[in-house]
Amino acid sequence: MTFEEKKELIAELNPEALLADGFEEALIGYAQQFNKTMALYDYERCVSILIRRDGMSREEAEEFLSFNTLGAWVGEGTPCFAFLFEDPNAKEENRLESDREDRSQAGP
Repeated sequence: MTFEEKKELIAELNPEALLADGFEEALIGYAQQFNKTMALYDYERCVSILIRRDGMSREEAEEFLSFNTLGAWVGEGTPCFAFLFEDPNAKEENRLESDREDRSQAGP
């Protein structure tokens, strides 16, 4: 399913549902609570996006998400972020962090 298809489905279920800009790859579905539907993002994928796209460390990415995303209430359409017990992205996350360390040790 493409991002546009996911976006359209969520909008059909709740026209007031909001999406997290820049985290299209992390949109994994939707969640429902008290008859309200909201976009559902994979937290670890969001962290990976910030590391890869913005060059943040894991700590920086988690702090950014905590302050700017998880801590932001923008109404009943505010997206949800899933913290999965089994992380399918852990191997990629470790590879990205390892690549960054290798580049920093290699010098200019």
